[in-house]
Amino acid sequence: MTARDALGERLARCYTGVLNDVMRAMGLRNFVLPPEIRLHDRSRPLAGPVQTVSGHVDEAADRHTTLLEWTGLLSKATPGKVLVCQPHTHAVALMGELSAETLQHRGVLGYVVDGATRDLAFIEKIGFPIAFRHTTPKDIVAFWRVDGVDVPIVIGEVRILPGDYLLADADGIVVIPKAKAEEVVAEAERAIGTENLIRKAILAGEDPQQAYLKYGKF
Repeated sequence: MTARDALGERLARCYTGVLNDVMRAMGLRNFVLPPEIRLHDRSRPLAGPVQTVSGHVDEAADRHTTLLEWTGLLSKATPGKVLVCQPHTHAVALMGELSAETLQHRGVLGYVVDGATRDLAFIEKIGFPIAFRHTTPKDIVAFWRVDGVDVPIVIGEVRILPGDYLLADADGIVVIPKAKAEEVVAEAERAIGTENLIRKAILAGEDPQQAYLKYGKF
């Protein structure tokens, strides 16, 4: 069974829109990943603490080196976390069927990459949550190397640190700094409660503008 921490479970019951509103109101900036990176199965959210990965293109690398480093990455993948990768290339797939099944078996919650994936039909079949930019059959062999695990990375305008929290849903992907995660999730839960009161009032016949003025939110 996949491990989850309590805050990750609470985060999974939120949605990215309310996180955006809460974090903006708190004065936070640069927390939404580029819209081209999308959760493949948008019927269920992906939420949890982050483990980061960085890599780079090295066309001089041999087959053994690239695969040794990649399998080493899989060995370091932490149960109960979302693996987030900045590969610094869109040329090759940074996830495939065997790797996805390995991560799933190890209890990793899901995978987000600022790049490509492949073997998508198989990944769909096993139900491993994945977010990516595009697909390609090209792989990393003799081309791409891991250069860091649990290191700071940047995706778009978002700086991501190990232990930050991530929520991906049908609208996009939001990253919450670890130091603010409890506060953000608690405020998001309160905002969702207020939204439910507004919804109930409007469905009971209250004017929407009056509902906004009453609750200060819409």
